[in-house]
Amino acid sequence: MSDNNTIKNLPLNNGTLYPFKFEPILKSIIWGGSDICRFKNISPIQEGIGESWEISGVRGNISCISNGHLAGTLLDELLDRYKEKLVGKKVYHKFGNTFPLLIKFIDARDDLSIQVHPDDTLAKKRHNSFGKTEMWYVIHAAPGAYLYCGFKENITPEEYPETVKNNTFTDKLMKYEVKAGDVFYLPAGRVHAIGSGCFIAEIQQTSDITYRIYDYNRKDASGNSRELHTELAKEAIDFKVYDSYKTEYENQVNQPVELVTSPYFTTHLLEVNAPMEQDYNDLDSFVIYICMAGHCTVKDEKGNNEVLRKGESMLIPADTKSITIIPDEFTQLLQTCVK
Repeated sequence: MSDNNTIKNLPLNNGTLYPFKFEPILKSIIWGGSDICRFKNISPIQEGIGESWEISGVRGNISCISNGHLAGTLLDELLDRYKEKLVGKKVYHKFGNTFPLLIKFIDARDDLSIQVHPDDTLAKKRHNSFGKTEMWYVIHAAPGAYLYCGFKENITPEEYPETVKNNTFTDKLMKYEVKAGDVFYLPAGRVHAIGSGCFIAEIQQTSDITYRIYDYNRKDASGNSRELHTELAKEAIDFKVYDSYKTEYENQVNQPVELVTSPYFTTHLLEVNAPMEQDYNDLDSFVIYICMAGHCTVKDEKGNNEVLRKGESMLIPADTKSITIIPDEFTQLLQTCVK
């Protein structure tokens, strides 16, 4: 965070906040591809970009505003200055000057490791951090692309380390061949992995804690295996078997469709081909829009107009009472808030 003088000197513009867009934080990762640059219309195309952190309050990876008179301001500076006006009273009371959500795009050119994230209690005890509950929305997928999510058969905590050693751990997991529009909710403790050919939008708690369980015995260029957290993960894993781990829903045009409701975030899908008004008078939270397809203009009751294009994300401040989404063409959005 910048020093206090920088925060105090942020331009106030009569205290009026507006819809914010941010510079993407591109992550060069060995398993990344080039789809993120294409999706976000970033030129020149960069290879090996595995993630784009769209809106982040993670320390060391704080998002920077890209539009309007507050362009160049970091998200944590904005939150420290405007507090509940930006995120809502309940959210600010719970999270203080930590922005509670992390928004990402993920491009997997190779299989990601099998992993799990701790819940709030375990993360606080071990790392003094929030836990990591998340969701995935599949933007597109190559033919045959798949992901792992949850267990398909019972396994005990005592049996689990041996399955990692003898390379049978993935046999215990549910494997889903995926397509565009598929949704998976991943509460902390659910074992998961993204497979090669998946391009995904991820919404998660503000946390970067991951326990790597299994990595297919892969070696790096020096012949070394990546570190595994087999024992650390044991206490974090939810070993219960559920009937299904995929979220079922029906698309509706010009009507919000609920995808996930959790203590950490609530997400709806909006597919719009006509102007749609969203009333926030009874909502004590910021709202995030992630544009999956098309583009639209977002107008608020304060007179602000901002264009939101495919591959962009937008933060609507909590003091906004209403917006109107005006699609220039058929537009698909993910809408997320904290309730």
